[in-house]
Amino acid sequence: MSPTAPAHVPESGATPARADVSRYALRLGDDALISAQRMGEWIAAAPQLEEDVALGNIALDLLGQARALLSYAGQLEEQGQDEDDLAYFRDERDFLNAQIFELGNGDFGFTMARLLVTATYQHALYDRLQRSADEPLAAIAGKAVKEVDYHRDHATQWTLRLGDGTDESHRRMQQGFDDLWPYVSELFESDDLATGLASRGVAVDPSSLEEQVLGYVDEVLAEATLARPETVLRHTGGRRGIHSEQFGYLLAEMQHLARSHPGARW
Repeated sequence: MSPTAPAHVPESGATPARADVSRYALRLGDDALISAQRMGEWIAAAPQLEEDVALGNIALDLLGQARALLSYAGQLEEQGQDEDDLAYFRDERDFLNAQIFELGNGDFGFTMARLLVTATYQHALYDRLQRSADEPLAAIAGKAVKEVDYHRDHATQWTLRLGDGTDESHRRMQQGFDDLWPYVSELFESDDLATGLASRGVAVDPSSLEEQVLGYVDEVLAEATLARPETVLRHTGGRRGIHSEQFGYLLAEMQHLARSHPGARW
């Protein structure tokens, strides 16, 4: 894996707008929230009882990250929105997660392929973000990086076990990566928001993570006797609120109770 890049140095006199930092925190929070929702779907459905517990714990880690990031995003916007408002009362086009997080779970091989890629991405991201010039973001990242380190290791061990296992487990693990790969490149897309905040030492330019993340994934694939898929198809749009058909069903399930009983407490 490539060595960790140095922290960004803020430009003198450059103060990012609160709305920009809020939108950036919202992106990261949406990634974690939607990933937590998908991971939680495996509880009582994983191939082993122990794995039910493991995936449930990963989902709770991600949910905790989402709560912290969405709460911070709401505070910066100063519109009176808390983490619940942002999770349960936004419409589909208002969510800014990358599409890779919202895809249906598929089989266990696909879920582990996704977890390997996304946890490796989040680990590299939070590792750098914990040196952000924005202290609340740095604090959230400092806690999250330890959690996603476990997520990455968990996915690594399953990828190795299944990829270098039986013919059937190898086939399904490879198919998982093949199905996932058209959605991977969106994780590394930059735009004016990300690059602008990165130049001020607040955010991390996602394009700067690609070599490190794919380097780690390639090492795992090689050890697992799997191949990195080759594809010209690249799905994008999540950061702009454009999502897959599957996302609508996920939101309907996630938001149904809160929208049916707004203001309820339990």
